[in-house]
Amino acid sequence: MKIRLYQVTLFLLSIVFVLVISCKEEKSKEETAAELIQYEEAPSDLPIDRLRLPEGFKIEVYADGIDGARSMAMGEEGTLFVGTRNDKTVYAIQDLDKDYKADHVTILDSTLSVPNGIAFRKGSLYVAEVGRLLRYDSIESRLDNPPSPIVVYDDYPKAFHHGWKYIAFGPDDKLYVPVGAPCNICDSTSVDERYATITRMDPDGSNREIYAQGVRNTVGFTWHPQTKEMWFTDNGRDMMGDDIPPCELNRITEPGQHFGYPFCHGGTIPDPEFGDLRPCSDFTAPAQNLGAHVAPLGVKFSPGTMFPVDYNNMALIAEHGSWNRSKKSGYRITMVKLDENQQAVSYETFIDGWLDDATQEQFGRPVDLLFLKDGSLLISDDYGDAIYRVTYDGMGVLIE
Repeated sequence: MKIRLYQVTLFLLSIVFVLVISCKEEKSKEETAAELIQYEEAPSDLPIDRLRLPEGFKIEVYADGIDGARSMAMGEEGTLFVGTRNDKTVYAIQDLDKDYKADHVTILDSTLSVPNGIAFRKGSLYVAEVGRLLRYDSIESRLDNPPSPIVVYDDYPKAFHHGWKYIAFGPDDKLYVPVGAPCNICDSTSVDERYATITRMDPDGSNREIYAQGVRNTVGFTWHPQTKEMWFTDNGRDMMGDDIPPCELNRITEPGQHFGYPFCHGGTIPDPEFGDLRPCSDFTAPAQNLGAHVAPLGVKFSPGTMFPVDYNNMALIAEHGSWNRSKKSGYRITMVKLDENQQAVSYETFIDGWLDDATQEQFGRPVDLLFLKDGSLLISDDYGDAIYRVTYDGMGVLIE
């Protein structure tokens, strides 16, 4: 009888133990799932009626509440991936009902270190932190349960100053990764030859090489749809006054070109500290000088499927906006028109209004640009925590 009672007691205790463990496991699963914050997109209260666009164009909020939205990349199944700089987060944004407004947002990872740069290739999401590159395979089929990332490399310079990355795959299927100068102005290549450059590599991280030199800090580049040449924005140095040096839009016509930093700015302005070491004639001049301190980031060419045909020869640029100018500059989308020889012939405003010139207050700061398949344009905004969509429904806007 005692043995039987003992056996029953053990049996009951084992059931309790299993139930306790099951509850703990279930709680653990719930806690893990809670990290994947999913929500329906709420209506926006951003004052987009203040934004000014050319006749025939319209801007709407595509997604709101995307804290620190920076670089964008589109997946093969229509998922918009968005990186951040200071928020440690990578988002997956979906338009499930196909009405060109986001209705489902997932936080894929909120533990990363400055995950500004993202790119998508053959089912995999690439995320660049300051010193390493991660890859999330088969990501669109695993948005609810993201895989652990694969480390592609972890040996790039780790200086935070200008260390955040913009990355993209080029027409050659190479991954392009910039390394900003770790300072306002310095000859950092004496420390590491990769500083102030744009590098490229195979998708697995092999065959890494320096593609362009003398690049202070590019956080946006693209390739011309016809020539396949790379175009990139570059942020000019600080502490030379309100109006110099200019920021730059540059064109790479062959590997190995040097674009002047830290010796020369804007093609003609010797640096006060390093300008005596090498003349401006040694370097490739900008395709177009931009406004001083406008902080140009994303740049894209129109695919020609929605915007008027004149925009096919425009480089559209997101100017994030100045941080230390006595009167703010930037905070807009600009356009650089090219002629048939790919020479810049004009530099104008496309969209502005994020900055109130009178009060010097802003409600947004454009970061990256991405064209959707229908030809409409997405713009990310890390100050307004939003993504906008620009469409055109006019009748032939021409740019004189």
